[in-house]
Amino acid sequence: MAEHALKSPFLKEAYARGYIFQCTDLAALDDAMCAGPVTGYIGFDPTADSLHVGNALSIMMLRLLQKHGHRPIALMGGGTAKIGDPSFRDEARALMSPEKLAHNLAGIEISLRQFLNFGTGTSDAMLVNNADWLDRLSYIELLQDVGVHFSISRMLSFESVKQRLDREQGLTFLEFNYSILQSYDFRELNRRHGAVLQMGGSDQWGNIVAGIDLARRTDSRQVFGLTTPLVTTSSGAKMGKSANGATWVSAKKFPIFEYWQFWRNTEDADVGRFLKFFTDLPVEECERLGTLEGAAINEAKKILATEATAICHGREAAEAAAETARQAFETGSLAIDLPSRDLPRAELEAGIPAFRLFGESDLVTTNSEARRLIRGGGARLNDTPVNDENLIVTMDDLVEGVLKLSSGKKRHLLIRPV
Repeated sequence: MAEHALKSPFLKEAYARGYIFQCTDLAALDDAMCAGPVTGYIGFDPTADSLHVGNALSIMMLRLLQKHGHRPIALMGGGTAKIGDPSFRDEARALMSPEKLAHNLAGIEISLRQFLNFGTGTSDAMLVNNADWLDRLSYIELLQDVGVHFSISRMLSFESVKQRLDREQGLTFLEFNYSILQSYDFRELNRRHGAVLQMGGSDQWGNIVAGIDLARRTDSRQVFGLTTPLVTTSSGAKMGKSANGATWVSAKKFPIFEYWQFWRNTEDADVGRFLKFFTDLPVEECERLGTLEGAAINEAKKILATEATAICHGREAAEAAAETARQAFETGSLAIDLPSRDLPRAELEAGIPAFRLFGESDLVTTNSEARRLIRGGGARLNDTPVNDENLIVTMDDLVEGVLKLSSGKKRHLLIRPV
């Protein structure tokens, strides 16, 4: 179905922004959305105590649903997390203790509240935990009610299942049940809250279709599935990874300035696409900014960084991060809001080789990498190039009580002696 044929504002904008990868019945969903508000949901398993940039496209879909007057449900997988989604994973997830699960659920809720407006209004987001119904299920009851509608041959045909079966690690029966429980979630949300749309990443297509089939077979309900594309950078890297690991949305796990800098470091070829994906700027403006070249594309990257950070952390924090970057990169000052780490004062009093200082700084991961950074001319100490990897850095090198380490022009860190 072509974009010009779509009538509902949500689907028209989702299509224009590139959010739609697959949809089970786009024309029928379009008609349903034109007829009135639709309730849709996305599930988030609490595998950590924060969401990360890899979840950003799913969150943006829920935000867009809310923007256009529909009701989003954020489903936390307090029940399904006890199994773990096997989709496209090399091996089974480690099972969590009840205490760890509760901790992660609390963190995921905080993350979701950074992006969505929750409440009781018709377009306010709802926060739901599937443990509310999955924890009370009887196994025999589940087999009689739901299991009879699942074909083993069809479940084995799911690409995510086939890939695991082809690997040496295999697929446990515990994990094999995940698709059944996710399908049960869709039917339960339809019965409890009138949810008719499940959204998710492209790797969830098989599970989503299974849920649609269950609702049709048991309740004669018409429900829909919509998936978003897998987001990778132009160089093929998986979205959501930074030099230090996952790019968390929690400021406690990933400083706001570093979050801003993650977006500022977007590859030139990805700027227009990421502006459409991860900001609320009009599509036409995103496309215009994406066509800029040379020095001008760097200004577009700053806009991307500020707008994406504002959605996650608020406008004030985003603009403060942008100003910190301006001070650090354009004026060379020791902007106090740069990320920092502590170093035992005794090490600086005794003197520490530059390669080891950088190697322990989180700007690189090993001393060998630090040596290569220095030899390649990419290391700076207090904005001055470091040309000798064995240079001894001492308390005499402190400026305003700190050391400013830089890796290239974009990554900076303050070292504070304690």
